[in-house]
Amino acid sequence: MNKRSRLLSIGTIGCTAIAFASAPARAQSNPPTDDPDARLTTLKQRIDEQTRQLNVLKRALAEQEARIDEMRRALGTEALAAQRGGAGTGGGTTQVAQAPAPVGQAPDESTRRPEVAPIFEQPGVLTPKDKYVLEPSLQYSYSSSNRISLVGYTIIPAILIGAIDIREVRRTTLTGALTGRFGLSNRFELEAKVPYVYRADTGVGREFLQGAANNSIFDSTGHGLGDVELTGRYQFNDGGLDRPYYIGSLRFKSRTGKDPFEVQTSKNVIGFRDDGVQTELPTGSGFYGLQPAVTMLYPSDPAVFFGTVSYLYTFARNNVSRNTDTGPEFLGKVAPGGIFGFNFGMGLGLNEKSSFSIGYDHASVGKTKVQGQLAADAVRIELGTLLLGYSYRLGEKRTLNVSLGAGLTRDTPDVTLTVRMPMTF
Repeated sequence: MNKRSRLLSIGTIGCTAIAFASAPARAQSNPPTDDPDARLTTLKQRIDEQTRQLNVLKRALAEQEARIDEMRRALGTEALAAQRGGAGTGGGTTQVAQAPAPVGQAPDESTRRPEVAPIFEQPGVLTPKDKYVLEPSLQYSYSSSNRISLVGYTIIPAILIGAIDIREVRRTTLTGALTGRFGLSNRFELEAKVPYVYRADTGVGREFLQGAANNSIFDSTGHGLGDVELTGRYQFNDGGLDRPYYIGSLRFKSRTGKDPFEVQTSKNVIGFRDDGVQTELPTGSGFYGLQPAVTMLYPSDPAVFFGTVSYLYTFARNNVSRNTDTGPEFLGKVAPGGIFGFNFGMGLGLNEKSSFSIGYDHASVGKTKVQGQLAADAVRIELGTLLLGYSYRLGEKRTLNVSLGAGLTRDTPDVTLTVRMPMTF
């Protein structure tokens, strides 16, 4: 609330109080009378007048308190929107409803502080009621790994009867997505995301002690619709400057993409002696999933701190068979492990149009079970990513967001580059 608004509020209350205090003085100036009935009538009139003025003063105070609360909520929301970004985060991404319009003139749009680049999947600010956000995005990721597989059995330690398969895999993934969000109220929004995935893998394999001249190179690609996602988000409380916001979300992941069991796996590729290689790459996970999450955003001028805790539950599938070049391979019931995730970060406005954010995202992937038993190669996988984000305001309703992720653990993609352009309607 600015100084002018404070003076107006104090002046209104002060004038009302002066009028209330002056009423008895005016009443006492009336000439006294010896008639008891007349004096009783006068006293009743004084009481009625003071009661009426007291009620007026109470209403004025209630109105001023309501306006002050509105201004506080609006101030907190504007500060958070300016610092965290009103159009979709990530990984942090990602949820504050707009407060009622404040009294007085709102700051000019061109002088507001910029939106901080979203780096997580959760958006930073909820979509206002009856507003739409359309967000096209493009993500590029690259990963490489070296893999050694033992095929055979041991009779004593360090002596292997069989073969050793050495493999190097280089994977490139390009994902274009169109995300739409709609504000059902100032506290609740719905989101739908439709991705299109292109993948390309290059595998270099050879048997141990065979030499590089015996390398076998196998290329495979895959493209198509990915797994469509639906998400609902709800803001639990009214935060503000130095007061946190709490937002709950529930995400449903479909299996509209081509799953790993549909594509053909070749088990007769020279140099690849383990489970074989996929001749066509999947574009989906092959499983339905449900992910609840809780996000906290804490605005503290000139920065905003944010973090999310989530858990992805993946539903098991029964009677699963893998498609191989030697015929269907029955696997039975497959139950992927749950994924516990958390992230945290900080956003900071640099000037009127640009801003910066930094954060860390971590996911712990549980072990997979087949037919109720842990798979032979089941291990818990830890995925850690350091994220940097940059945002530039292109106009009143458009923002360009760029984020860069660097893998910190062995199984995380080496680099991830994401470009988003949210547009508000």
